[in-house]
Amino acid sequence: MFDTTDSSDTFDLQTDRPHPARIYDYWLGGKDNFPPDRAAAEHAVAVAPDVPQAARENRAFLRRAVRLCVDAGVRQFIDIGSGLPARGNVHEVAQAVAPDARVVYIDNDPIVLAHGRALLADNRTTTVLTGDLRDLDELLDRPELRELIDFSQPVAVLLLAVLHFVDDAHADGALRAIHRRVAPGSHLLISHSTSEGNPQRAEEVAKTWNRTESGITDRFRGRIEQFFTDWELLEPGVDFVPLWRPDGPTENTTRWMYAGVGRKP
Repeated sequence: MFDTTDSSDTFDLQTDRPHPARIYDYWLGGKDNFPPDRAAAEHAVAVAPDVPQAARENRAFLRRAVRLCVDAGVRQFIDIGSGLPARGNVHEVAQAVAPDARVVYIDNDPIVLAHGRALLADNRTTTVLTGDLRDLDELLDRPELRELIDFSQPVAVLLLAVLHFVDDAHADGALRAIHRRVAPGSHLLISHSTSEGNPQRAEEVAKTWNRTESGITDRFRGRIEQFFTDWELLEPGVDFVPLWRPDGPTENTTRWMYAGVGRKP
């Protein structure tokens, strides 16, 4: 079930400059990062010590939203910009409830492919591919993806902490491609960085991404709500990540990211 055409040996891993997936891994306490990633990550922490907490809250949103999709009967998941493997990933959450759930992870960091292969070597309903959100039409046509994903049936597409790494044209194009491909009953899961909750600190924190290939695009709640055009935006709409259907206390939580879930009618 694995993409045999891609190999971490054939890619420039670009360990001399930070990558978003590895910065995020560092904030989550992972080990799959390099000095430039750690330096960029620590720049954000120096300005805003609650940024790693925001990363953990985003992972908690993933778990809540995936469970919602499973409860709605969805058994197929595509996680675009998945990042490096971490505990409580999509396949673990979904397959704990529905062992037949099928999951495709996609990220543009080839290190994700190498680690995903090792992690999922014995899992025949989950795979990982190297690809980029900006080439989504090509990705959705990959034979390796189509082996697991049947677009005639509902699918949940996760765009968690990834849309802010592309410009408006690519973000809107990706969302159009997703909506065009997926069946009614499919779900769209989005989380997105914003300066709206931390206007004094956000400009300096944004410099974390200056040396990455992507940079970062700041968007406010209204713009993120537009991503759900043509989707039924589920309650409570777009809200800060820890406030989206919380399953625990929300005191002293962060306001660095928005989240929302939509359903295709």
